[in-house]
Amino acid sequence: MTTAIARLRQGGLLGENGSLAGLIVLVVALTLLSGDFLTVTNLLNVGVQAAVTAILAFGSTFVIITAGIDLSVGAVAALSAVVLAWTATSHGVPWPVALLVALVAGVVCGLVNGLLITYGRLPPFIATLAMQGVARGLGLVISQGSPIPLPGSVAHLGDTIGSYLPVPVIVMVAMGLITAVVLGRTYAGRTMYAIGGNEEAARLSGIKVTRQKIVTYALAGGFAAVAGIVLASRLASAQPQAALGYELDAIAAVVIGGASLSGGKGRALGTLVGALILAVLRNGLNLLSVSAFWQQVVIGVVIALAVLLDTLRRRQAS
Repeated sequence: MTTAIARLRQGGLLGENGSLAGLIVLVVALTLLSGDFLTVTNLLNVGVQAAVTAILAFGSTFVIITAGIDLSVGAVAALSAVVLAWTATSHGVPWPVALLVALVAGVVCGLVNGLLITYGRLPPFIATLAMQGVARGLGLVISQGSPIPLPGSVAHLGDTIGSYLPVPVIVMVAMGLITAVVLGRTYAGRTMYAIGGNEEAARLSGIKVTRQKIVTYALAGGFAAVAGIVLASRLASAQPQAALGYELDAIAAVVIGGASLSGGKGRALGTLVGALILAVLRNGLNLLSVSAFWQQVVIGVVIALAVLLDTLRRRQAS
């Protein structure tokens, strides 16, 4: 009992379980307010809506743990989807090869971000903002500003297996498990936490900080590519203007899930819960017929509260 109270005072329980408790409260409240919320069809819809944001957020989790930021993931997702459709449809490349090319495109964008930040000494905000413009522009150039239809074999990624198993949700869970393994079971994950906690101390302890940062942004780019493929499969076409603003939702999901923008803290489960909170909130507000304008206000308030709680936790810890 004494240990639990001590952890609560230190903000440990709030940081680890606060987002999950918030999701439960939100689900209960919406169940009471709308009879249509707690149905199998609607819950599956929430999962599908959360999938793209969650996958982007898993990649952003790596970056935020190292005290970085990536504003390019939405544009990289759109570019990767365009590359997939362009190579498979316009050039007749077999779809497995086209998928691989799309993933490589995302990883290359992440590598460029990492190189600009480490060797170019650009702040992450500026480097990834520049990549956002470049990726969005390349997507428009390749597609000539028009949607490109996906081959049927790839479009099936947006389907449902049986009646109750959407493929986007399966991909989301798989990417979440990969994130959890990387963060909790690998040397790369441990170095991410070390760099975010104290970069100079990590360098002095022998960690190759520059190389690890490049790997981190490359991972974020790869995850963005997967998110873009999932989004395109849902739309049955690659749209160069897709995923606009998704990078902000991804960052919000990571922060709501308990990660710290100052680095050194974050978990895959927390990020998943953060993405689900955003999806449940949007879905519930739609069911309650709340104006789309007010929805933006509510979501903005939730993000501000999440950052405020993070600040309070860090103050208590110090």
